[in-house]
Amino acid sequence: MAHVEIIDNTTLRITLRLEDATTMVQIAQREQAEYAQEIVTIYEKMPVFEYTHFCFYAYDSARLFERVLGMDPKAYLSFSLDAPESFFYALYGGMAALYESSLQLVQQADVASAGSDVNAHVSI
Repeated sequence: MAHVEIIDNTTLRITLRLEDATTMVQIAQREQAEYAQEIVTIYEKMPVFEYTHFCFYAYDSARLFERVLGMDPKAYLSFSLDAPESFFYALYGGMAALYESSLQLVQQADVASAGSDVNAHVSI
């Protein structure tokens, strides 16, 4: 389980393990519709960060991360994150497995939201 140590009122030290990546993937799979956009973002952006330097907050993809922590690190001014490379590669592999179906869910949601605004383009 993720370990969060409160250093002081402004600082956290977060330690993650391979099992935490597995937990994140399982949550993402179980609640795929809710996390579809986040799955797509993580899969597409992790290579940009060379996988092990991925920042969950760079592209607003931190909900799974915060869920496995059980808290919101943004309540503090700074935090450090220690995780083995296996954490990042396992997370990437899990997101890769869910990518195509998540992309379809995101596209369906986009079409559905555009459909609700169908009269916005009609001029009178």
